[in-house]
Amino acid sequence: MPVPAVVALLPLFLLPGPPVAPSSPSPAALRAADAAYRWPVVPPRVVRRFEPPAQRWLPGHRGVDLESSAGAVVRAAAGGVVVYAQALAGRGVVSVAHAGQLRTTYEPVTATVRIGDHIAAGDPIGTVETGHPGCAADACLHWGLRRGEVYLDPLALLGFGRVRLLPLDGR
Repeated sequence: MPVPAVVALLPLFLLPGPPVAPSSPSPAALRAADAAYRWPVVPPRVVRRFEPPAQRWLPGHRGVDLESSAGAVVRAAAGGVVVYAQALAGRGVVSVAHAGQLRTTYEPVTATVRIGDHIAAGDPIGTVETGHPGCAADACLHWGLRRGEVYLDPLALLGFGRVRLLPLDGR
């Protein structure tokens, strides 16, 4: 298969599908291994998974919700530059730009960083606020991931994302 065809198929590895066992990291996790991605809150407990919309303007869940407690420290999943750190629609949001055109977003968060700050993986970026809609727990951190305008499953950064392989002939 020519190299351009292989490169064109790489985004297909990021489509949702059956869960991948922790012992079998996804292709995205393998590529991100050098970036040392980590959980933004500890202990991690996923209470709602990534549910991408069929079209970008349709409803969906563009990240994962991690059960937490009000005031828990939120840490950067990887090193990068803070590109957003203020309220949006009444909730605190922090967004960090990383290598490879990736951007992680955390909300609702009371930010302890400012736009332009350079941060390392694991650095504190804020604290969890209460009031995340749709969260079954008292407090949840919504953790999102994008590459450009495309929303991706942030669990793929840690090797726990869902992977679906599609046949080459389009069946």
